[in-house]
Parts: sequence; C-alpha cells; structure tokens
Amino acid sequence: MKSFFAALIILITSLTIVSCTQQNESKEMQEEVKDGVFIHISHGTDDPHRMLMGLTMAERMRADKEVIIYIDITGIDMVLKDSPDLSLEPFTSSKTLIQNLLNEGITIMACPTCLMAAGKTPEDLADGISLADKDKFFNFTKGRIFT
Repeated sequence: MKSFFAALIILITSLTIVSCTQQNESKEMQEEVKDGVFIHISHGTDDPHRMLMGLTMAERMRADKEVIIYIDITGIDMVLKDSPDLSLEPFTSSKTLIQNLLNEGITIMACPTCLMAAGKTPEDLADGISLADKDKFFNFTKGRIFT
C-alpha cells in the first residue's frame, strides 16, 4: 500500500513539473519575435532607382520587422557627408529617407573596404552611418533573417 502511495506521489509530482514546463514554454512562444530584414544596397548615384528602392523598402519594412541596411560598392557615395540628395519620382529623396531611417533607429552600415576603395575614410561618413560590423549582421534580430 505504501508503495502505491509513493508511486502516486511521484506520478503527481512528475505531471506537475511537466505541466509547469509546458506553461513556461507556451509563454515564451507567445512573446513576439520579429523577423529581421537585411537590405543590401550596392548602387548609389550610378543607379538612383536601386538606391531609393532599397531605402524605401527599409522604410516600409520597419513597421513590423527589424531592419538593418548594408551599403557597399558604389552605394558608398550615398552615405558620405558630401553625398548628393538623389531624387526620382515617385520616391522620397535619399537624404530624407536616410534621415528618417536613422531617426527610427535603423542601423545603416558602410563596407569599410569599399570606403577605402572609394578613397574615403570613416571620418567621411555622414552622421549616423557606421562601419559594417559582422556581429551586427546576425545580432540585430531574434527572429529569422531575410535578405
């Protein structure tokens, strides 16, 4: 009889532990985890459409996604202190888009090697633009990363 009660107590304890564990896992799954969008822009003044489309996509995605922007190749010419303000209908201008994204906390990174290839230094980058950091590529979101 004693072994029956001991087995019953062990069973009840085990079921309670399993139930608590499942409730904790359910609560963790309920936390909203946003997916991330990695936007790679390789064109600047040489192709305004591509530059402005990438920035516009970032602006639209930020509403419900984590966003990070990586700029390289000739796109570098758009993230410098002396960059021109690109315009192309129907897009918002490049300087306005970049400033809006920075104001929203979106990280915009420039490739350091491409910056050097353009004969520029980190000091030539516009305010708010950072050098690319490989760790930020994967740590900007807890969800999946889309590119």
